[in-house]
Amino acid sequence: MIHHCRLTRLALMVTFMGCGTELPERATPFRPIATVEEIMHSMIDPAADGVWDSVVTTATLDGVRTEVPDTPQEWQQLRRHAVTLLEATNLLLIDGRSIARAESKSELPGIDLEPEEIELLVASDPEAWTKLVGGLHDSALSVLKAVDDADIDGLLVAGAKLDMACEMCHSRYWYPGYGDPPE
Repeated sequence: MIHHCRLTRLALMVTFMGCGTELPERATPFRPIATVEEIMHSMIDPAADGVWDSVVTTATLDGVRTEVPDTPQEWQQLRRHAVTLLEATNLLLIDGRSIARAESKSELPGIDLEPEEIELLVASDPEAWTKLVGGLHDSALSVLKAVDDADIDGLLVAGAKLDMACEMCHSRYWYPGYGDPPE
């Protein structure tokens, strides 16, 4: 029976190979589907929020209370956020990825740039884009190190670095002229 199944699979493979479906001479290794905007909304924003929300200090009339990750499950979830951030930076650098879908529009016209304007900025200086995405990657690496070390203070510092990396990019591509980063 096993021998018969192998022969059947081999026959099917040979049949499909001979059906005129040829592979392109040089297939690209990546086929981006999601836009930068979609990667931001579905991966980067939730993961970054998970990092920033992992240490919460609340001051009330009853006193100050700080919540930090303290169970293995909470640290594991935080690690997932860090890994998502790290890998999402690689996705942002894939050639041929659009900034946004054609129907996407600025939520704050006159303050936020339109997707077409962002696309032009990225295309006009790909080295700057790569450098800013690299800053996001490096900050996410700091988050991962703090998580792996279960270091709350390191997590706070890494979260601040993550925030700065996000703002550096947003101030160049999303809302330039409104809170431009220092040189």
